[in-house]
Amino acid sequence: MQTLDKDEAVEQATFDQRISDEQKIEPTDWMPDDYRKNLIRQMSQHAHSEVIGMQPEGNWITRAPTLRRKAVLLSKVQDEAGHGLYLYSATESLGITRSQMIDALQSGKAKYASIFNYPTLTWADIGAIGWLVDGAAIVNQITLQRTSYGPYARAMVRICKEESFHQRQGYEIMTVLAHGTQVQKQMAQDAMNRNWWPSLMMFGPHDSESAHSSRSMGWKIKRMSNDDLRQKFIDQTVPQIEALGLDMPDPLIKWNEERGHYDSGEINWEEFYQVINGAGPCNYQRIKHHKAAHSEGEWVREAVRSYRQKQQDKKTENAA
Repeated sequence: MQTLDKDEAVEQATFDQRISDEQKIEPTDWMPDDYRKNLIRQMSQHAHSEVIGMQPEGNWITRAPTLRRKAVLLSKVQDEAGHGLYLYSATESLGITRSQMIDALQSGKAKYASIFNYPTLTWADIGAIGWLVDGAAIVNQITLQRTSYGPYARAMVRICKEESFHQRQGYEIMTVLAHGTQVQKQMAQDAMNRNWWPSLMMFGPHDSESAHSSRSMGWKIKRMSNDDLRQKFIDQTVPQIEALGLDMPDPLIKWNEERGHYDSGEINWEEFYQVINGAGPCNYQRIKHHKAAHSEGEWVREAVRSYRQKQQDKKTENAA
């Protein structure tokens, strides 16, 4: 355990008290190195997930069945880009650069949500992603509005508002399909079945297996455990499945009167870790596409750097 000098011990005590008192920690405040590192890991992973998450839906923009569907999906994908921007900017307040975060993503050092390494095979997948994936994200992100780091908490307020629109958009697609022709209903059922388990994996491993959950909870970076968040998502989603008239994706789902929650089957954790570690259906494709897009956008970053240098040179010349 690291030994603190007298000044650091005072700073640590002040920090601990602020966490206990539900006060926000701001970028200029003293914070433990491990708290900073934990935030950078979680926030950058969140930002990466938003940006990589644009890919599964982006390739359906031109193939959406109506002009209205195209416009709504385009708006949603644009929102996800904005979420990534908010989160990258908030993470930069911790002393890491955008370039460092992108390098970590592209080199495989940084992770992103495993759900985005699965393919979108049909239009119904867009509905399932909006309803299930964004629904799972909202369950987690609502609690992050109360996270202990101020810039992260404030970014989550707007993100949650927009994610709620995304969830309604997805559920509306599923409703139309589930009450359409037999072929459309089967399409909705298939998409739900394939996205159900990856959506549950989004909350991470069981609390007993999570490497970061305990410390994040202690620092109030996270406000609910992985398992509690997952249970909350199951409890709110099962009635929605019933309303759609679809079959349960998990045959073991059953209301437990004693617990006051739904029981469900066990996640295939071997699959989860394979996807997280780069062996999912679309891992290679997602990172390859991100690298290509990043490379193609280099001229924009070069223009920004050139403009900033000219402005700095002008200030220096005027000061002289």
